[in-house]
Amino acid sequence: MSLAVAFQMDPIESINIDTDSSFMMALEAQKRGHRLYHYHPRDLILTGNRLTARVREMTVVRQRGAHYTLGEPVMTDLSTMDVILLRQDPPFDMAYITSTHLLEHVQPKVLVVNDPAEVRNAPEKLFITKFPDLMPPTLITSDKQAILDFRAEHKDIIVKPLFGNGGAGVFHLKPDDENLGSLLELFTQLYREPVIVQKYLPEIRQGDKRIILVDGEPVGAVSRMPLEGEARANFHAGGSARKTELTAREREMCAAIGPVLREKGLVFVGIDVIGDYMTEINVTSPTGIQEINRLNGVQLEALLWDAIERRRATQ
Repeated sequence: MSLAVAFQMDPIESINIDTDSSFMMALEAQKRGHRLYHYHPRDLILTGNRLTARVREMTVVRQRGAHYTLGEPVMTDLSTMDVILLRQDPPFDMAYITSTHLLEHVQPKVLVVNDPAEVRNAPEKLFITKFPDLMPPTLITSDKQAILDFRAEHKDIIVKPLFGNGGAGVFHLKPDDENLGSLLELFTQLYREPVIVQKYLPEIRQGDKRIILVDGEPVGAVSRMPLEGEARANFHAGGSARKTELTAREREMCAAIGPVLREKGLVFVGIDVIGDYMTEINVTSPTGIQEINRLNGVQLEALLWDAIERRRATQ
């Protein structure tokens, strides 16, 4: 059955078709005969309890410089869609949070992936604290003395903003580094939120593994390898992709969080793993599909759409 599928995402013209996961989701939906529409979060309009947006019909093709066509904008009641994909990139700020509140007005008639209320309640670096046995020693605070005490205990630490993304603002401080005080002052000027401090995991040199889960089941993984002299392995920070397999420990992690993800309607999730520890649970706009596909000869977007169609059929 053909579905009306709206992509709430950043401008389609700005995406990199060789790395973008939303692009792969759109290609697969189109292949299945679904009708595609595009709009930006800023296009949302709530009048009373009626959520509308100026949406454009969309087609996609894997052709650099000509990868999409958009129709004329049409004011559309979003409750007429079958599926809305919440795919704008972070930052996870008040604009992002507001869009999740607005999208709740079309539920349960429309299947929103991922569920907007659960996305709002599961910031990457906070959601993981629900699984303390799976995470490295971690501190979330604005208290300078608590941070100094944590450093005295663990020596080598990572300091990062609580709502950062793409590896931005991540600092590795060695035991003899004298910049912690200045760094905390800088963070206080830039952010109102607490910072997150974690024990440094030297296993990062063997890669930061991104594992994709679809409806709570692991379907693929890629190791993101940091540049020489770099503490961050994120692709946005210059990390490179390497083929990998799941370890027994990583399968235990997925088995522990999978049922929770399914229950919360978090259909497309990416977890980050360093060594034996999970460092983040990414639910806002996970990526990694194309890198995993290329390294393993798979089509994760097909598995994702199988799950979306199953959920829609039973809604």
